[in-house]
Amino acid sequence: MASASSSETTTERRGIPAAQFVEDVETYLSQSGLEVNSSLSFLQERLQQYKFVEMKLLAQQRDLQAKIPDIEKCFDVVATLQTKKGTGEARIEDNDSVCLWLGANVMLEYSSEEATTLLQNNLENAKASLEVLIADLQFLRDQVTITQVTIARLYNWEVHQRRFRQAATAAPKDS
Repeated sequence: MASASSSETTTERRGIPAAQFVEDVETYLSQSGLEVNSSLSFLQERLQQYKFVEMKLLAQQRDLQAKIPDIEKCFDVVATLQTKKGTGEARIEDNDSVCLWLGANVMLEYSSEEATTLLQNNLENAKASLEVLIADLQFLRDQVTITQVTIARLYNWEVHQRRFRQAATAAPKDS
């Protein structure tokens, strides 16, 4: 398990640093060169950074989840126009172009084939981005959990050390 722990400390995912699982608190403190309170402060700050990144990723996820159905609807409309073209079913001007609203007050005219290709690519990219985002969020949640466990381990170790010191100083007085 120690080898898995050391490999985790050197990895990151898309700029999100991996949390280090602390197996042995004393070794961790001696290797980091920090005291317990400094280490706890560092870990609390890292936890806040993780929470901030999580908020940003969740906002991106919501945006993509709203965007995908819109792209699918546009794709379906263009496909319907192409299938009904020339059949007389669609009572629209027989035209081989469509206008797509790209956002930010931008609308462009495309041929039906170009529109289909563009929408298909946008849909595939959005779905792929959503998959990556979901994986990032899972990685981030794992790092939050590891950091919370490490904070608890450090805190509990410090409480144990404090009790041990109090017991050691109280023992000679009793003798």
